[in-house]
Amino acid sequence: QQILGIASPWFVSRVELGLEAGEVHVYLEHKKAASWCCPECGQACPLHDHQPERTWRHLDTCQYRTFLHAELPRTRCEKHDVRVAAISWAAPHGRFTALFERLVIDWLQAASQQGVADRVGLSWDEVHGIMERAVKRGLARRQAEAIPHIGVDEKSFRKRHRYVTVVSDIDRGRVLYVAEERKRKSLDGFWPTLTEEQLASIEGVAMDMWGPYINSTKAYLPEADEKIVFDKFHVSKHLGEAVDKVRRGENKELREAGDDRLAGTKYDWLKGRDKFDHKDWRAFCRLRRGNLKTSRAWAMREQAMTLWDYTYRGAAENHFRWWYRWATHSRLKPMIEKAKMLKTHLKNILSYLAHPITNALSESLNSKIQWVKYTARGFRNRDNFKTAIYFHCGGLDLLPATQKPEEPRRGFGHFRCRCRKSKVP
Repeated sequence: QQILGIASPWFVSRVELGLEAGEVHVYLEHKKAASWCCPECGQACPLHDHQPERTWRHLDTCQYRTFLHAELPRTRCEKHDVRVAAISWAAPHGRFTALFERLVIDWLQAASQQGVADRVGLSWDEVHGIMERAVKRGLARRQAEAIPHIGVDEKSFRKRHRYVTVVSDIDRGRVLYVAEERKRKSLDGFWPTLTEEQLASIEGVAMDMWGPYINSTKAYLPEADEKIVFDKFHVSKHLGEAVDKVRRGENKELREAGDDRLAGTKYDWLKGRDKFDHKDWRAFCRLRRGNLKTSRAWAMREQAMTLWDYTYRGAAENHFRWWYRWATHSRLKPMIEKAKMLKTHLKNILSYLAHPITNALSESLNSKIQWVKYTARGFRNRDNFKTAIYFHCGGLDLLPATQKPEEPRRGFGHFRCRCRKSKVP
């Protein structure tokens, strides 16, 4: 009884050992004079009857699987009618004790659902049910805190351009919201989950230059035009795509003339200076000093990225005007197209100077989400994928409560009786 943590008015009535089955069965009863409280309002109520015997899987006793058995009392409340009394060792309607669910949740932090199921002797569905309850419990416990900076990004769900939208809290490094697709309605579902105070607390929203996300933010967020910040890494990605288009076209022309200088150099033009070692950087410098269109496109990209080094908006605008004239007069079609696109979105690119945030955290979370996908060997069901994202990246309080009956916690099935004489579950 001490090992199980069973407290008054409950006690262990008997223990049966099944050697052949490798199981221990512990039967619990309660004192006849015990008082009970309504699990809804906490009022002391008379005993109505008992439910048929229920069973809970508990932590193993050495090499034996352990099960708890009890007939739960039901109370009759004047306000809420008949209700099942709360118990201290398991959540309402649960098939596992709180301590067993804690063990499974700890295992799920480091292994796949199937791996955990094999380890603890459960089915995949049972383990997934524990994960779903943990996420539901964690989301219910989440407080309406201020979220000054949020990031909006998409994550590939499966092949063929199937995505989920992920909204993250940049300051706390957690996922706030996950929705199917990357349409406007995907992000529209996030804003109603926030209170008016939370909406007012948002100072900046980092996102890609994706129309549906922009429209959704402007529809729900006050003064959104001043708060949207286009992520500089996505701008770099767009410019990198333009550089690669120039390289591919020029490489084709050079190879027809018998010049293979640009063959196999795709990633040299796309990666940053810090990714080169000394020898490779010297070789790259010799290549880019050649009279190449790709060299000019690369230089334009590098100069465009210095926009984020400025402190004052006026100086940044002057730099962009100089760069824009250079790019649009370069006779490099991919660079001209990207320059015009950046000019269209310049206002919210320069919002970075007021709100220096990026989606770097979102990319970090995407790496973790990718690990979740790899560990599970992919997801066929979007709801299961969303649950896994919340579980691993939501920063949620996932564990079930296991406090003693003397220390009740309203909201998870433990209540302090209002009777002066006793404190009961």
